[in-house]
This record gives sequence, C-alpha cells and structure tokens, in this order.
Amino acid sequence: MNESKSIRDQVNWSVLGVSGGFFVFFIIMSIMNDGLVGKIVNFGFDWSVRIFGAYWQVLLPATFIVGAIIAMSASGKAVLGKTDKPEMSYFKWAALVITGMLGAGAVFWAAAEPLSYFMNVPPVFSGIKSGTAEAVGPALAQSFMDWGFTATAMYGAIASLVLMYAHHNKGMPLKPRTLLYPVFGEKIKDSKLGSFVDAACIISACAGAIAPIGFLGLQTSQGLETILGWPNTFTMVIIVIGVLTAIVVLTIVTGIDKGIQWLSKLNVNLIIFVTAALLLLGPGEFIVNTFISSMGTYTSEFINIATFRGDSEWLSSWMLFYFPWFIGFGPLISIFVARVSRGRTIRQVFVLVAVISPLFVNFWFTVVGGTGIFFEMQNPGVISSALETGGAPAAAIAVAQQMPFGLLMSIVIILLTIICTITTTNSISYSASISVVGTGNPPVAIRLFWSLIMPASAVLLIWLGDGGIGALQSLVVITAVPISIIVLPLLWKSPGIAKQLAFEQGLVKNDKPVIGENNVEATEMN
Repeated sequence: MNESKSIRDQVNWSVLGVSGGFFVFFIIMSIMNDGLVGKIVNFGFDWSVRIFGAYWQVLLPATFIVGAIIAMSASGKAVLGKTDKPEMSYFKWAALVITGMLGAGAVFWAAAEPLSYFMNVPPVFSGIKSGTAEAVGPALAQSFMDWGFTATAMYGAIASLVLMYAHHNKGMPLKPRTLLYPVFGEKIKDSKLGSFVDAACIISACAGAIAPIGFLGLQTSQGLETILGWPNTFTMVIIVIGVLTAIVVLTIVTGIDKGIQWLSKLNVNLIIFVTAALLLLGPGEFIVNTFISSMGTYTSEFINIATFRGDSEWLSSWMLFYFPWFIGFGPLISIFVARVSRGRTIRQVFVLVAVISPLFVNFWFTVVGGTGIFFEMQNPGVISSALETGGAPAAAIAVAQQMPFGLLMSIVIILLTIICTITTTNSISYSASISVVGTGNPPVAIRLFWSLIMPASAVLLIWLGDGGIGALQSLVVITAVPISIIVLPLLWKSPGIAKQLAFEQGLVKNDKPVIGENNVEATEMN
C-alpha cells in the first residue's frame, strides 16, 4: 500500500476540511472586511466572558480537585497505556510535557505580567498601593493564578487518563471526540457530534498557536532592531517566521522521538541557564525570598483570587482572557500528553501536569518577573517604559539588558522565545495531526500541513495589520465556550474510568461496570 493510499484511509477529511478551511475563510473575510470581522469577534468575546466567565472560574479549580482526588486514591497507581515500561526517561518525558504545555506564553509574559500587576495592582488586592514593596507578593500571586495549578490542570489532569484508557483499552481513536466516550461509548467514534468536537478543538488550539507565532515575528524583529540595529520591517518579520517554520518542519518530520524531543530538552536547558544566570548574577536573594512569600500569598488568598468577580473589565483583560486559552488548548495538549505518557501512572501524569509544571512556571515567572520588579524598584521606569512602548518581549529584553553581559542575555532571551514558540507549534501541529487520524503516529504529509498552515496564517494576518492577530486572540476565547462544555462530564466520569482501570489491573475491587458497558450502550445519539 503506498503512502497516499494510507493517508486516504486514515484521515477524517471532513474534520481536516472544516478545521483547515476555517482559517482560510477567516483570512479571506479579514482581507475583504477586517473591520466587520473585528466587530463580530469582539462581540463574541464580550458575550463569552460575560456568560461563561463565572463557569470557567469554577471549572478550572474543579478539574484540579478531581484530578488530585483520583491521583491520591488507590486508582492513582494504575498504569496508563497497556504497558508496564515507560517509553522514555523521566527527564525526556517531563521536558516534552512541560514545553509542549507552556511553550511561548510562559516566556512572552514572564517579565511583562508580574510587572503589569506590580504597576497596577489587581483589584482583588485593592487595599495595596501599586509600585510599592507591598505590591510584589500580590503581583506574582495573581500571575501564579493565571498560569498555576488550576490552569495547567486543563492540560491533562483528568483528560489524559480518559483518552489513554479509551484509546489503549477500548480501541477508540486518539481524537478529541474520545473525551466523550464516557458519555456516549463507542457511538461517538463515527458520529457527526464527534466530527464537530474534533474540528472545534483543532480550530481553538491552532488559533491559539497562530497568534503567538505572529507576535513572535513582530516582537523578535523589534528586539533585533533594539539589540543589533537590524531594520524592523515586514521582510524581517517574514524572515523570522520563515526560520521558525523551517525548524518546525524539520522537527515535526523527524517526529517526537528525535527532533521534537531534542528541541524540548534544549528548551528546558536554556530556561535553566537563564534562571541560573539571573539567580547568580542578579538579585538572587530577592528572587528566592519573593518566590516563597508570593507562594504564601497565592495559597492563602487562593479562593479570593480564583473567585473574584468584582471588576468585569479587568477580568476580561486578564484572568478571564487566560482561562479560556487553557481550556481551548486543553483537548489537543491532553492528546499530546497522552501520546508521550504510555507506561506512566495516573498519579505520575497528574503530578507532572498539575503540580510540577505550574511550580516550574511559577518559579520562572518569579525569576524573570521578580528581577524586572527589582530593577524597577531600584530605578523606576527602566523596565516599565520598555513594556509600555515595546510590549511583553521588550520587557524581557529590558530585564536582560540590566544584567552583566546584557547583550548576550538579550540574545539568549530572543533565542529562548523562538524555541518556545517552536515547541508550542510542534505540539499543536502533532496533536492536530493525531486528531484527524486517530493514531499516535500520523502521516508526515498531515504533520507538514499543520506545521505550514499556522505560520502561513500568521504572516497573512500580520500583512493585514495588528488587528488580524488581535481578532484571532479574541477568537480563542469564543471557541473555548463549546470546549468547556465538552470537558464538563469528565468531572464525574473520570473517577469511574480510573477505578475501572485500577480494577482491571487488580488494584481495587469493583462490583459493577463503570464505563463503556450497559450504561453507555443505552445512550441514544443522532
């Protein structure tokens, strides 16, 4: 059988056509009337946040809590993937999961977000004066909430175990639709609802990946002009995105076991290098003390921060802008986590996804953002002025320039931003390819399709102007609405799946079928 025949047999062409065609349609409409597209998207954004914002604020903590209960129970010892031996070492696995989950966003905002909260204290801490020493803890605590335990829980704290059980134990495809297996059983496999779920999840995650690629091109071009004096032009933006695309293509073709894994390890090593440099050459004592005290503020004020509803405008600009991004990325990143986690226990996956990863990011935010706050307190305006004029990466470069070997540190920050964007693009491209095929090793041609369409879309939207990328960012929030409904049943269905898997492995006793049996077969679908 030739490769083209194999592709025809494997690919769900309706899902590929709808999800891929959506971006073509979005770009064509933006070219024809970008103002109208912007108005429609902004209306949808405002409606989504107003109607579903409170629900999202409950959904994320609930996902973390359910995942923690399962992980701490006897079911947490169950091994996922019908194999006793993990496919890769712990470091390689952790590098893939952490960089695949957090990628570009954590680097883009590590300096800018804590500083923004420091200069304008979040309203939940309204009694604290902005720009003072007392504002440091609240600034970082709010950053921890945006990127912390409950946010990353959406990336597989419970979804990955559902996907892996249904795929490896029940023969379901490794697609977003399989998240609904606990509700509909095998009927979801070939249903129209399943195709809708797949397409919606792919669109949301790919839209979320296209926006950072676009901003990377714009901001890296600006950074190169600041550091090296290179002209900040549209041509330079295309060159930056072109280099990124070439590396993405190379790594996506070689697969998870080679290119993607190697790049993920390089990514983690670069983060460790930058962290060590800032700790040793920068305000190390301030960073360590700030991390400990800010984690204290985060945990002690967790409920107040997570459930704050007092300022809708601020929420839609910050916390309720981030939360739907994690929801929108959730299914495809969970597929990526499921793909690389065979042989790991439910407990190991939860701890890495929902505990180690957010702690890693929280410390990273403290290292970069805390350093920026330190320099800003010493010399007001030295970092904040760069943030106001040049955006998030400009703030990170401004922090690097205050350090010894500032030029070298700035170049490393730019390189890290590029590599993090590549790892995000890799994980989404691979997961989107898996989602239209249903197996862990999708054809190269499908991987290439997604690794090329996202950078190409970013270039076209930049050509249209900043409004195109901005509209796409807001679109991610809108697409999170159906996805947040799709993942809701996992809150009460995932414990049963975990118990069933543990029962099959002789870890617990189980007196009745939990999943995929008579209770599922009775469900009717159109």
